[in-house]
Amino acid sequence: MEKNSIAPFPLIVVGGSAGSLEVILSFLPLLRKDLKVAILIVLHRSSDPDPVLQSLLSSKTSIAVKEAEEKELLMKGVIYIAPADYHLLIEKDFTFSLDYSEKVNYSRPSIDVTFEIAAEVFKERTTGILLSGANTDGTEGLMAVKATGGTTVVQDPSTASVPYMPQYAVSHAPVDHVLKAADIAAFINSQ
Repeated sequence: MEKNSIAPFPLIVVGGSAGSLEVILSFLPLLRKDLKVAILIVLHRSSDPDPVLQSLLSSKTSIAVKEAEEKELLMKGVIYIAPADYHLLIEKDFTFSLDYSEKVNYSRPSIDVTFEIAAEVFKERTTGILLSGANTDGTEGLMAVKATGGTTVVQDPSTASVPYMPQYAVSHAPVDHVLKAADIAAFINSQ
């Protein structure tokens, strides 16, 4: 039987689509090596597995970067990538579950799906960060994060190469912080 205990550490979920990879690549080198959080990155991408993404992200930081695996225990101090063509879920025992159900907002993985399940499991210890992109994915998820007492962050649309996604979130969701791309690393380091 699973037990839903208090999350053992904070969780930061970063979601993005078109234009967000450049933001992630800019903040990864600036992250503290001794982070006391886990970071999940959910990117809209091709449905084909892409080992290059993990290598690219790993080359920008000394923090461990890995693709999340089924039933793997979520650990602090690790950056996880949502696998291509799966929704990334978190169970009440803080393990990952990969889901192949229908696309949400034309995407699998969906940012909303991961934000919502993260909020359900990690509650007020969840931070959702939404970056550049061209659809509305992430806005509903930010609402779920806020509803459970978590923190919501959106990239300043004026610094996004594709501002539609962050602008939609700012207009429709309760957002605690609107940050320029250059300020995201400092925010994560302060958690």
